[in-house]
Amino acid sequence: MTTSANWMGRVHRLLSSLRGPIFHFELIHSCLPYFFDDHSPLFQSLLDLLLLKGGLKTLDLFIECGDVLIHLPSFSSLQVLQLWGCHVVLPVGFPGFRRLTTLDLKYVKISNHDLNLLIHTSNNLTTWVRLNCDASEDSLSVNLNFPLLRHLNFSISESVEEVSVISSPCLEQANISLSCTNCNPEKLARMILRLVTSVATVSSLDLDVDVLEYFSIVALPFNFTFPRLRCLRFSLNTGTMDKNIYEAFIWLIRSMPYLEELEIELRNDDSNQTNSVAILMRDFLVNKHDGFACLNQTLRSVTIRKGGKLDVVSSIIMVHFFLLNANMLELLKIEYSMIYENALSVIEELQKAEVTSSNAKVVMFDYIYRFTINIK
Repeated sequence: MTTSANWMGRVHRLLSSLRGPIFHFELIHSCLPYFFDDHSPLFQSLLDLLLLKGGLKTLDLFIECGDVLIHLPSFSSLQVLQLWGCHVVLPVGFPGFRRLTTLDLKYVKISNHDLNLLIHTSNNLTTWVRLNCDASEDSLSVNLNFPLLRHLNFSISESVEEVSVISSPCLEQANISLSCTNCNPEKLARMILRLVTSVATVSSLDLDVDVLEYFSIVALPFNFTFPRLRCLRFSLNTGTMDKNIYEAFIWLIRSMPYLEELEIELRNDDSNQTNSVAILMRDFLVNKHDGFACLNQTLRSVTIRKGGKLDVVSSIIMVHFFLLNANMLELLKIEYSMIYENALSVIEELQKAEVTSSNAKVVMFDYIYRFTINIK
């Protein structure tokens, strides 16, 4: 018997010795590669014991030990389910977790049938749902319907064929990310657009993906709006900036009439194109843009963030755009992890900026240094 299996046996004996129900169970299990035996029976015996004990409200399993297969029992009292790194199968006749408020599946393998069954029978989900799953067979096609849910986190993996939010009237915050590397760009772009537009009623939207790159290759809906959106975060690769991406950026800004806080994570995956891209960005962005409700009335805070050394020209052009066009801007933050190396160049560039808002303040800092810049 391996050391890992020995340890699991001790956990089982400890649980068996406890009297009465077990309300909360959390297990973090990791083993070295040469201990990657099949531990599925050990985990299954623990789950069956928890079912026998009764009363379980929280189940949190972090498994980093091969492909562990678990047949998830029907815990009638379960409120919080968090699974990391396992292969899940639902039992025949699964009734659902009627009291479940939080569902967190990360790096979980599950069949399309079981994932949809788990979602549709857990109709009391209110607090948090994170779905980062791969299909155990074929692919995943998911229609999300959460009548009470407030926070959704969905990662599009290579197994996901279709996904959209059918109905979530209480949804306040959504996070959309990618965990696939070999997906067809056009197919992925349509999927991202469908998912983003299906959460249009949220007040906070976090797009952990270069959404403009994908939006630039699909037809964007005319006169589409996010009527309640107040906070937005998204990524942008300045190394691929072109006219189509600029038009996607303009569409995004125009579709958010009540936006108050904006955070842009800048990347530059092709440093050889910096000069040509900077010229394009200057032509597109450093001019006055009219007819944008959020720029005229509501946008008060903008954060420009970039990990690594600041590429002064292409990054600061985005700063110029908001200083010129955000009429009500109060705070513009520039966050870089290596800003001090060229802070003087940044300050000189910012001194050239044309500023519309009389209340605008620019704060520039990294992990050590912080500068407040007077740009009047």
